[in-house]
Amino acid sequence: MNLEIKEKIKELSAELKAKVQDYREHLHANPELSYQEHETMKYVSDTLTELGISHEKGIGDTGVLATIRGDHHSDDQTCIGLRADLDALPIQEENDIECKSKVDGVMHACGHDVHTSVLLGTAEILHSLRNELPHPVKLVFQPGEEKNPGGATLMIRDGALENPSVSKMFALHVFPDMEVGTVGFKEGLYMASCDEIHATIHGVGGHGATPHKCIDPILIGAEIVSSLQQIVSRKCDPKIPCVLSFGHFEALGATNIIPSSAHIKGTFRTMDEPWRAEALKLIRHSMTKITEASGGRLELNISKGYPYLENDPETTRAMKAIAVDFLGEDKVEDLPIRLTAEDFSYYSQVVPVCFFRLGVRNEEKGIVYGVHHPKFNIDNDALEIGMQMMSLAVFS
Repeated sequence: MNLEIKEKIKELSAELKAKVQDYREHLHANPELSYQEHETMKYVSDTLTELGISHEKGIGDTGVLATIRGDHHSDDQTCIGLRADLDALPIQEENDIECKSKVDGVMHACGHDVHTSVLLGTAEILHSLRNELPHPVKLVFQPGEEKNPGGATLMIRDGALENPSVSKMFALHVFPDMEVGTVGFKEGLYMASCDEIHATIHGVGGHGATPHKCIDPILIGAEIVSSLQQIVSRKCDPKIPCVLSFGHFEALGATNIIPSSAHIKGTFRTMDEPWRAEALKLIRHSMTKITEASGGRLELNISKGYPYLENDPETTRAMKAIAVDFLGEDKVEDLPIRLTAEDFSYYSQVVPVCFFRLGVRNEEKGIVYGVHHPKFNIDNDALEIGMQMMSLAVFS
């Protein structure tokens, strides 16, 4: 990449920072849950229209798809894909900021407002540089990253990777563990698959003083939660990253009442597809046998979620080199694997991808809370870095 392009991207991102901050503050104050992003879709569409960028809305139901072409690009030329997600989370915001969520119980606590704002700023930068782009660029504003089946599946279903076809794809994600001004990369396996376990255990309720007349669903559920850990500790190859966690256990009895049912919910995550399939069978078999052995009845729904995310080594290596050149080696970090999940993984099953992290932490300003926390926030300087990295990705 020539020096002139880098200087233009640096200059334009600085000029656009205030505008992109306005985008972010509007989106943060007006969050919408997964697959309900109708006003967010309209806001993105209206912004792209003002910028003169052709696009379609309603892709993936509430997504937006835009393409930036230069005069020298042919209709059948492959393009570079850049993705942002639109949805918020069912969390009550606890920040005391001007752009605090106006929607009760809904908050952009995972930074998707940042991702969308950054991509809108990137769109303006790349549109101004369209006749210098090596390839056309496709902007994918995607709904429903936070909820199965994953909005990526809907965008792919509706042809987001076609006409023109996407040759490689990039996305960033805010990362409160890293200081603002830094970015992070991981080649190869990076994030886990994610499956959800929803179970209702039916027993026979009754008085706590006569347990012999009952079938106690709490006891059955406790045995399930405890026993299933052996699937991870004794059935899984120790070299395979794997975790099984239960975060919900509800049984509405009382001190002297054994309830008639209990509900448990959990998540299973790994980075190996054959083991994933085997483990889900073992989980189902074990839960059923434990329940039946105690005389209960099990209703079980295992919702298969996102696959693991694997960053293409060549694409990621090239993007990291650009980041080092642009920001300096001390501002670029190597990331470990994570057992969190991301539906960007669906794109990684189809085209080479690079999913990287954007530092947003600033301890002096008290910006230290992680994603999905009611006090999550960012240092707005990250918006400028985000625009720079997403713009530079097109030239990698």
